[in-house]
Amino acid sequence: MIEPAALVAYCDQLLDAPRFADYAPNGLQVEGERPVRRLISGVTACAALIAAACEAQADAILVHHGWFWKHENPCLTGIKGFRARRLLNAGISLIAYHLPLDAHSEMGNNVTLGRQLGFMEMEPTTLANGLVWVGRLSTSVLPEAFAEQVSRQLDRRVTLVGERREPVTRIAWCTGGGQGYLQSAAALGIDAFISGELSEQTAHEARELGICYLAAGHHATERYGVQALGAHLAERFDLQQTFIEIDNPA
Repeated sequence: MIEPAALVAYCDQLLDAPRFADYAPNGLQVEGERPVRRLISGVTACAALIAAACEAQADAILVHHGWFWKHENPCLTGIKGFRARRLLNAGISLIAYHLPLDAHSEMGNNVTLGRQLGFMEMEPTTLANGLVWVGRLSTSVLPEAFAEQVSRQLDRRVTLVGERREPVTRIAWCTGGGQGYLQSAAALGIDAFISGELSEQTAHEARELGICYLAAGHHATERYGVQALGAHLAERFDLQQTFIEIDNPA
């Protein structure tokens, strides 16, 4: 059992949260009514996750995608109002870590995605404050075979773009919406880049750079960091912790 503020203070230090200029507040976004014994973790603080947390009689929810995003209407109306009422009525705290959880070297989304995909010699680059990582495959494969391999390991069909025909060995990746780093990552001498989303220009850039790009899903690439952090907190503070997967094809 631990007070929400103390749990957040620990996470702030563990994830070095203050060093990130983020798109949303990191840490305690909604303060609940009680100490944390039961922790529910998930990718996004959506209504379905809140409902699951209420059913589990959780004391706190830990997510990667919380609320109060930059340039977003801050008023608690509509969908956000519904979510907030459900959370507050249940007395549940909401804890969210965005970029700090992407970047962490042991429990971050990037390193845990790399482990899930079996990459070797993984390390962060200096790009985007350490959000772009590089590694390599144990065995070189053709782009289509690599896309099939990633699809199996993430249990979702990825989208492959680019016209590369040579085998893939050296990989760069950035979970979530990291397609904007494609050109910078290509300068590192990679064969393929993985992120969650496709923008209109992404396919053209991949073709012209001579590499392949895999859009593997924003949600699918960011499932593993919050699980690792939740498991760590459960062990550190003797909490009951459960990750709940809310399906999201995007």
